[in-house]
Amino acid sequence: MQFHIRKRRNLAINVVSLIDILAILLIFFIVTTTFRKPQQQLQINLPESKSAETAPASTKPPAVLRVQSATAVSLDDKPVTLEGLEGALKSWQASNPGRTLALQADREAPFGVVVRVLDALRACGLRDIPAFTEPES
Repeated sequence: MQFHIRKRRNLAINVVSLIDILAILLIFFIVTTTFRKPQQQLQINLPESKSAETAPASTKPPAVLRVQSATAVSLDDKPVTLEGLEGALKSWQASNPGRTLALQADREAPFGVVVRVLDALRACGLRDIPAFTEPES
């Protein structure tokens, strides 16, 4: 007696629909990803503040004036000397009209250096500069 053996069908995965799903996921991740300019990694211990407020998110991040120590001052990640800070601020203002500036001073930075930086800001006509702080723990 001879039995009829049914042939198995070859199983196949429909790759076209998987490619469509992959393309949609790729577009989603590209659109929702925020691209940030890499910043230099400096160890800055920000001072704490009870009255600090979170600044509203803007489309263009502010340029950062960092004061790390008595000799380490940088404007938008470019090192600047205290003597040349006023000139650097004026040229920065001319090349970036309408862009905001924020101050980021280390907790251990000498107060005299921070005052000299604030004097240079005031001499350039920059007032009401926000400062980075950490919430008090």
